[in-house]
Amino acid sequence: MAMWIHLMSVVLILVSASLSQTVLEEAKEYLDKYDKLAADIYYHSSEASWNYYTNITDETLKNMTDWSLKESEFANIEAKNASGFNLSQIQDQNITRLLKKVMDIGISAFSDTAKLRKISEIQAEMTSIYSTAEGCINATTCLPLEPDLTDIITNSRDYDELKAAWKGWRDASGKKMKQLYPQFVELLNEAITFEKKYKDMGEYYRSWYESETFENDVRHLFDELAPLYENLHAYVRRKLRTHYGEDKFPSTGHIPAHILGNMWAQQWNGIYDLVAPYPNKQSADITEAMIAKNYNVTYMYQVAEDFFKSIGLYEMPPLFWEKSMLVKPNGREVVCHASAWDFSNGRDFRIKQCTSVTEDQLLTVHHEMGHIEYFLAYADLPLLYRGGANPGFHEGVADIVTLSFQTPEHLNKIGLLDDVPGQNDTEGDINFLFRMALEKVAFLPFGYLIDQWRWSVFRGETKPERYNEKWWDLRCDFQGIYPPVERTNDDFDPGAKYHIPGGVPYIRYFVSFVAQFQWHKALCQVGNIPGPLHRCDIYNNIAAGARLNEMLKMGASRPWGEAMLKITNATDGETTKLSALPLLEYFDPLIKWLEKNNKENNEILGWDKKNCPNVLFLPVLSGSSIIKSMGFIIGAMLFLCSIVINNVNN
Repeated sequence: MAMWIHLMSVVLILVSASLSQTVLEEAKEYLDKYDKLAADIYYHSSEASWNYYTNITDETLKNMTDWSLKESEFANIEAKNASGFNLSQIQDQNITRLLKKVMDIGISAFSDTAKLRKISEIQAEMTSIYSTAEGCINATTCLPLEPDLTDIITNSRDYDELKAAWKGWRDASGKKMKQLYPQFVELLNEAITFEKKYKDMGEYYRSWYESETFENDVRHLFDELAPLYENLHAYVRRKLRTHYGEDKFPSTGHIPAHILGNMWAQQWNGIYDLVAPYPNKQSADITEAMIAKNYNVTYMYQVAEDFFKSIGLYEMPPLFWEKSMLVKPNGREVVCHASAWDFSNGRDFRIKQCTSVTEDQLLTVHHEMGHIEYFLAYADLPLLYRGGANPGFHEGVADIVTLSFQTPEHLNKIGLLDDVPGQNDTEGDINFLFRMALEKVAFLPFGYLIDQWRWSVFRGETKPERYNEKWWDLRCDFQGIYPPVERTNDDFDPGAKYHIPGGVPYIRYFVSFVAQFQWHKALCQVGNIPGPLHRCDIYNNIAAGARLNEMLKMGASRPWGEAMLKITNATDGETTKLSALPLLEYFDPLIKWLEKNNKENNEILGWDKKNCPNVLFLPVLSGSSIIKSMGFIIGAMLFLCSIVINNVNN
């Protein structure tokens, strides 16, 4: 009897093994077919989107929406086909990972195609409002964001002109899509909860990071980096207070949002001339040097391509030069926000950018081409793996070469800087690090808070009538800035930032700003490049490029911790996690300098996180003359009170 039981067990094992092998072969065959079909439909969908973003018309909008629905229909059908496989019978982790990706299709699982079309139409309408908006700086002059309003915000030092440009942009963009966004949120949440896999759209976005602790992890990173930001903020606040006058700076410790050299106060390098630690230490004007060297737009892209080729990465394929939109075309409306595009066929990769000859734009060129390098590295993988290890990886890779490119050593090599600060030139070194901090450190709270707002909205914690209030709560809290003119919930300032109407998750940028310093440190060690981390240039270093490419070629084929380990392996920063330590190491000389300088000037760090100046959030009900009258009456009372107070003081 025991022998028969043993024989039956053997037979069952053999049958099970045979069945598993059959299922595995069927799954492989299915995935091969899926890859070909998906590549075709995604190519056409991308082409339709490209045509709209580079030529905004009703016709291109309709075509883009139609292809978006076809893409959703395809994804829905294939998710059902893939769900027919019993994953427990497949022992190949690669195959099960691919099948799970086919099945997790986000809002495409929603059965109501009319509502899916509406989502696409609302997003396109908001994007169109943003892209065609012209902010009025006075009764007769209204200007587009690029290049006009951006030029004012970056280069003007007139407080009132800056205020007019800041307000004009928000009136023309965010405020005009205020009524659209709540419906957009409602429809996205309805679509993503259809299969009951996710509680809301924010949870779906966070799932891309394959970590149950992701929210807590990024908050921990932010808290580690906050002291550095607070020291930078305190120093910049003092310098700007000296320039613009004490009366522009409230006792709460906040900085006016419109005087930081950027429309969203996300990066502050535009005001370097006002806040440089050692202003008498000559600092080269890179834009001026570019113009003197006869840079044009095409050459800017060739300079970026040369950097990547010098470390053994990829040159741009012929279709890149043929089909990219590198300058703003005449005679049609386009979305100027720079972006890199993968058309899913392994050959067609493009950049869309309204490029001008400036230092900032040259950095953006390197950033967007960094995305293309990632596309090229994983182009031979199955389509489902053609993406960053997580969304932050793609942005980090796009930025990593800028850490080398902006060094004095590299700018000197390519002829844009004559003098390189020596190792003992403390003033020159601090100026360089400070300028990098205005770009990298100033961004950290902004990169963190955007999706804190969006996740709160998707969760239903922040209702439409409090959208703007929550926005300024976060900006005043995390960034320590305040709006230069009164804001109410009649405004919709989140919509004045492209990634909100464009539906682009933003925490990826915070992740990327942490990860890029980890990678930079690892590559400098792999390349055996001497000197401090902030002066390391990996240009022409094939060893560093090879290590980077090992990670790039993985795409999304493995969890991102493995990709992190691939690039940090055998370095003293070896890890599978995000770490703030390399960023803090990079800025360590500046941290010590800022701490000392702020202490010597008796500067108080921080700001009142619970009190945001110039924000009056009345519960305004659309169309309610009573409420609007109340708002007018209260405003008049406040105005009269201010007159009385001034008279008493005088």
